[in-house]
Amino acid sequence: MTETSTQQLDALIVGAGFAGLYQLKTLRDDLGLRARLVEAGEGVGGTWYWNRYPGARCDVESLSYSYSFSPELEQEWEWTEKYPTQPEILRYAEHVADRFDLRRDISFGVRVASAVYDEGRRRWTVTAESGAVYDARFLIMATGCLSVSKAPEVPGAERFGGPIHHTGHWPYEGVDLTGQRVGVIGTGSSGIQSIPIFAEQASELTVFQRTPNFSMPAGNRPLGTQEITDMKENYREWRAAQRTSGFGVPVPAPTMSALEDTEQGRAARYQTGWDQGNLTAVLNAYTDTLTDKAANETAAEFVRDKIRSIVDDPATAEAMCPTSFAFGTKRPCLDSGYYATFNRPHVSLVDLRSTPLQEITERGIRTSDGEYEVDTIIFATGFDAMTGALNRIDIRGRDGRTLADEWAHGPRSYLGLAVSGFPNLFTVTGPSSPSVLSNMMVSIEQHVEWITGCIRDLTERGRTEIEASDEAQDAWAAHVEEVGNATLYPTADSWYMGSNVPGKPRVFMAYIGGVGPYAEKITDVARRGYEGFAMT
Repeated sequence: MTETSTQQLDALIVGAGFAGLYQLKTLRDDLGLRARLVEAGEGVGGTWYWNRYPGARCDVESLSYSYSFSPELEQEWEWTEKYPTQPEILRYAEHVADRFDLRRDISFGVRVASAVYDEGRRRWTVTAESGAVYDARFLIMATGCLSVSKAPEVPGAERFGGPIHHTGHWPYEGVDLTGQRVGVIGTGSSGIQSIPIFAEQASELTVFQRTPNFSMPAGNRPLGTQEITDMKENYREWRAAQRTSGFGVPVPAPTMSALEDTEQGRAARYQTGWDQGNLTAVLNAYTDTLTDKAANETAAEFVRDKIRSIVDDPATAEAMCPTSFAFGTKRPCLDSGYYATFNRPHVSLVDLRSTPLQEITERGIRTSDGEYEVDTIIFATGFDAMTGALNRIDIRGRDGRTLADEWAHGPRSYLGLAVSGFPNLFTVTGPSSPSVLSNMMVSIEQHVEWITGCIRDLTERGRTEIEASDEAQDAWAAHVEEVGNATLYPTADSWYMGSNVPGKPRVFMAYIGGVGPYAEKITDVARRGYEGFAMT
């Protein structure tokens, strides 16, 4: 859709993922505002619109990875699997858009180029790459934490004679790899999910591993009728527990240090977690897994032993055992047969720590050990996380200050919701909030409801502008850093730290204090008259 004149709005929302859809509903239906949602893609779904690679699946169980705001929606929607696939999640997003009649206020195919705040008018002027212009009192960035993909830092891609695909921008029509020699670079979540499927199609599959990853079996299965019924009967209690939990997924709190348990006790507890097939089961087995290196090592070695027991070739197994970072400090993965895939005769691993990647050639991929000829190359190399989508837009606040310049040494925000110097700008699950360390659906609803309440309160008080103060932002940034430094997260070179993007400041970008305590904080800020904010 191409707009021909400036649209006058109360609020403009950028991004039609789950955050943007819910934000549009609350502002339009609950507050009666003139709100519009713009989306670069041609459909709703955000991350689940773009990430169509084979095997794409959520790592939070479907019965928990869904909206809680509508009891009717909860009861009518039927999930089919323990962990939902991308097509099923996309169908859910489309159902929500249709059920609440949201599409009439969404403009698809609109990629925002710039957003400039007019201090005199106290309004945002937002310009799309197409030339469309929007004039809005409030600007809400629902652009997602994992929405800007990145290629590997290796020259020569333009020379390759065959197709190159990125898991984050998989062709809508799919890719037929039958009988092809395929090279995959990257073994993060998208690689671990897709490699077993690529192996079923390719005649030869070569996986170029930059850093080995910890992964556990998902144990995916169809959902039983009774477990669906039980959850629907108890959804209200479950949702309340989600909002007060540590990660947005209620689990029993551990009571013992890993170092206090016996070797046999640890093995039994880790095995139970392994068999449960969820991300937090092993991580949450003991109180100090994420804070004490020695305690963490007991969990890490348990998973390494599992890798060694699954992968037949000892050299390949050892190369796939992570040793350079603590377990959990890079997001662990859930898989369906990933390690066993390397027992297939046509699948091989190239350890780029031993033989570094040098270039992409006309015929394939060259490492220090030689050239590997392939027909298709797949980049499973992840994202410019947390800040990528915001920094690619020219966002200018007071005195022409750009967000990119303000974040040149790392993102700083107040509560992950607002940035000093950028009035009436809100970020949904922005840096310095639980975001990627939580069940995103829980954190999305927390933020959308807080933003909606803030705009309602401003309107009722006759105020037109709200802005985080420098002092509040600095204090929150110090708290986020202090809490993060009490864990092992900053010891790893991960996308949590921005370490996967050359030149990006190394800053722990999420808040590890817990979804429940964070909710108490932002609620208290609002209750105290938006403490830390200035209102005009």
